[in-house]
This record gives sequence, structure tokens and C-alpha cells, in this order.
Amino acid sequence: MKLLTVTHYFEAHGGGIERVAGQLNREFRALGHETHWAASDEDAPPPSTTAAVVPLGCWNLIERLTGLPMPIPGFAALSRLRRAIRTSDAVVVHDALYLSSIAAMLLARVQRKPVLLVQHIADIPLSNPLLRRVIALANRIVTRPMLRAADRVVFISDTTRRAFADVGTRQPPLLLFNGVEPGGFRPGPSNARAELGVAADAKLVLFVGRFVEKKGLRVIERVARSRPAWRVILAGRGPIDPRGWGLANVTVAEGRSGESLAALYRAADLLLLPSVGEGFPLVVQEAMACGLPVVCGAETAEADPGASRWLLGVPVTLSNPEETAARVLDVVDGGGSDAAERARMSDYAARTYCWRDTAARMVEAITTI
Repeated sequence: MKLLTVTHYFEAHGGGIERVAGQLNREFRALGHETHWAASDEDAPPPSTTAAVVPLGCWNLIERLTGLPMPIPGFAALSRLRRAIRTSDAVVVHDALYLSSIAAMLLARVQRKPVLLVQHIADIPLSNPLLRRVIALANRIVTRPMLRAADRVVFISDTTRRAFADVGTRQPPLLLFNGVEPGGFRPGPSNARAELGVAADAKLVLFVGRFVEKKGLRVIERVARSRPAWRVILAGRGPIDPRGWGLANVTVAEGRSGESLAALYRAADLLLLPSVGEGFPLVVQEAMACGLPVVCGAETAEADPGASRWLLGVPVTLSNPEETAARVLDVVDGGGSDAAERARMSDYAARTYCWRDTAARMVEAITTI
């Protein structure tokens, strides 16, 4: 089967949705399917071993101005997307609100191609009240109709599924968690502390993700200022530059993926992800697989009911980073899990989050449309 994946960006952009799409394409290919991937040409395309690429010429002004990843495809891009859909057997669209996703849905409907919509997130309670209202309105007038229009819907978190439980879909939606690379993310020794110049007895707090407002970067800044003896490592990139905070205990680690990222999880004492508007961030699952305790937003902590016992969730208010940082510090200072609980968490993640199984069930869902 020839599968066309549509996302806003390619994997090199560094966001969770793009990383998920890349891994699923590799699994689709391993299952014997032909993979193609359409996304903005803002970043370097993935290697041909992942998918044949369909780069779409887009304007990226919205992300540069607001931090929201919302590329705007041009007319030539829409024509290229139409041709790619015409020659595909099915279309896998990641998240409903992106303009490329909307275009793919409309073009696929016209050409009578089956669409599997993978919905990652729901509302995003941003600190900017105008942007918050825009996102809420867009979910009402775009996301919900997109969910109804898709031939099959997959939710990657129970939080997102509950948010749209009242939407009538063509077939019952599936709850399928993202996977974790087999063998890559696991407990074990790491030389990352020595590499980054972190003392063996220092508390090492790790953030992994895009440097944008919704990920709670202002909260992390407050935490780092409140605990100068801690080392805070931020792995990723984005429009916010933590190096501008002027904090000696903050380090940015760029270009981390695969084993180099797993080494950070294994070296850290805690993953801190005070984000909002998430489904089930892949970095949380990777941290769990490595046996790393996680402090995250309250919604994220409920994304997988089976994992909630290990995830320390705090209410996140982006408009009040000081108060949220205080909540984080209360949780962290309250103590952590013991080695036995970490081992149980790692074992649960290894047994539950499997890319091959998720990809196979998505393909099965497509064949039953």
C-alpha cells in the first residue's frame, strides 16, 4: 500500500508531532508499505530510508511572530499535494488544525481517498488571551469538523480523546499511544554528565522539546533561578533562547536524538515538562522507558491512565509562571520515587509503548475503511 503522511513540518524541525510521523513512516516501511511524506520545505527533509519526500513551499511568518508552528502553503504547494494524494492509496494526516492538514483532508475527499486522522492535541491554554480564544474557536470550527470528516480517527492520548468525546466520528476512534524506540531508550550508565561538565552530586533537571511558550519555558526559567545549585539542561531549539536568561546553571544541548538523547535521560535526575495543550508527549514516554522521574502538566499526567501512578502532574498556568514554578518545586522537594518504582515504570513503558504495534494497528484501521 502507498501511504502519504501529511504534517506541518519534517522531522528536522524538532517537534514531537514531526518525530512521531518520522518514526511511523519508518515502521510503515518496515511493514512493507511504500511511504511518502508531505510537509513544509522549511527544514531539511528526512532521508529516503524514511519516506519519499513531497516538500511544500510555505510561508512560516506565524511561527516567527508568535511561536505557533503554522506554515502557510502556497498555490504550488497545494498543487503538489493534490498530485501526491492522487497517486496514494491512503492519507495519514497528523493533527487537524494545520493548514496543510485541512488542505489534505479537502483534497482527499474530492479524490475519494481514505483519510486516517491522528489527533495529538486539543485546546492550548496560552497566556495570550487573544491567541487562546483563536485556538479555542479553531478547534470548534475546524478540528471538530475534521474529526467528523476523517474516515478513521486515532487519538494518541486519553486526554485528547476525552476532550473530543462528544464528536461523532464515522467509525469508533482508536486510542493508540506513541512508541519508544526498542532498545534505544532504557536504563543504564551514561557519560552525559561528564560531557556537559555536571558534577556527579549535582541535581540535574532535564527539559526536552521545542523552545516555545506552550512548553513552559518561562516556568523552567523561574525554577532555574530559584535553585542555582541545580543544573538545568534544555535539549532542543526554538524561537525562545534560554541562553538569553543569563543563568550560569542553564545549558542548551542542541542536536540530540536517538542514543545521544537517551544518554541525557539516563544522566538526569528529573524530566521537567511544565507544558500545556499536549496529548502525550513522546519525551515523557522516552523518559519513563529510561527510568527517569517526570514532573509534567496535570493534563499530561493523565494521558495514559496506566502510567499516571508514576507521573507527577502539576497545574500549569502559563500566565503565572512564578506560581507554577512554586508548584513544581513543592513536588520536587517532596521527594521522588525509589529505584524499584523506577524499574517498574521502565518495564511498563517497554511493554506498553511499541512503534511497530501502533503502526500495524493504524494500517489495519486504514484497510477496514
